[in-house]
Amino acid sequence: MRHMETSTTLTTEPVADERLAEILASPGFGGYFTDHMFTVKWNPADGWHEPEITPYTPLTLDPATAVFHYAQEIFEGLKAYRHDDGSVWLFRPEANAERMVRSSRRLALPELPPADFVQAVEELVRVDQRWVPDAAGEKSLYIRPFMIATDRFLGVRPAEHVTFLVIASPAGAYFKRGPMPVTLWLTTDYTRAGRGGMGAAKTGGNYASSLVAQQEATGQGCDQVVFLDAQELRYVEELGGMNMYFVYADGRIVTPELGTILEGITRSSIIELAGKMGHQVEERKISIDEWRDGVTSGEITEVFACGTAAVVTPVGSLKWDGGETPEVAEAGAVTMAIRQALVDIQYGRADDTFGWMRRIC
Repeated sequence: MRHMETSTTLTTEPVADERLAEILASPGFGGYFTDHMFTVKWNPADGWHEPEITPYTPLTLDPATAVFHYAQEIFEGLKAYRHDDGSVWLFRPEANAERMVRSSRRLALPELPPADFVQAVEELVRVDQRWVPDAAGEKSLYIRPFMIATDRFLGVRPAEHVTFLVIASPAGAYFKRGPMPVTLWLTTDYTRAGRGGMGAAKTGGNYASSLVAQQEATGQGCDQVVFLDAQELRYVEELGGMNMYFVYADGRIVTPELGTILEGITRSSIIELAGKMGHQVEERKISIDEWRDGVTSGEITEVFACGTAAVVTPVGSLKWDGGETPEVAEAGAVTMAIRQALVDIQYGRADDTFGWMRRIC
């Protein structure tokens, strides 16, 4: 695809400027979509071919399309940010591209070269750059690349026809209240992933399996659910869609090690950022008892979660059947310092000494 020209067909009915201004003033999350989308197809004979940008429109798929029946699909999530000078920047798109390659391998999907992934994202954002909000209220353009099996076939085998698409949606703050501490529910009935499973891949099945546990959390008056490891039900893994961090009284920061959890882009960024800020960061197993006892004793002073959509979110308390950790009413100083340092880089308010930002227009 790198040596092919992307065909671009602009919409004849773009969202009117007045309506767009209303949307960008209060975009919410995932409710509005830009005027265009990017598509490229794959099959064994032709490889990746026919890259095109077209008006955003529903897909037409046969009822027997493989993705509906065997969930052979993967996706990514990243953001474009408008800086004060009007320029538009992506945050670490190469890392998303590389993670999609890893997800492709796990789901037996063809690998889209990272350079082509980045090109696809850049081209769509350039075409729809008027949809990138200004930075007020931490608004951004959320970008969703995804890949689906499009075989019209009910046999169980890796797809021989695949489509990669990119769509985009203006986004406000993920949590409407802002970075206020959230309450977490510890589920012991459900797990997210086991050894050898798909936990490290960004695939819809992982999120589907988290929904019933999220219902349980909501029923208990909590914002999010915490999953433990599938083998011993002892070690903290992640939330339904975010990675976890624990700040200790001596300044250390601990995050669960990789293996069965998603290698979050925000997670890896925080490891680098916190290290530069003087914190010793450990990637290791952390038991639920260490969490509960540490918060109660004061050895763990702050807990936070992170992800592309929510950035950094402080944790107020952990609840489980029969107990609850002491409640924290305000976000901790370390949590907020890390959060501020990260968003300042993303919005161009601080020097990007890591080389994470990529200007596209």
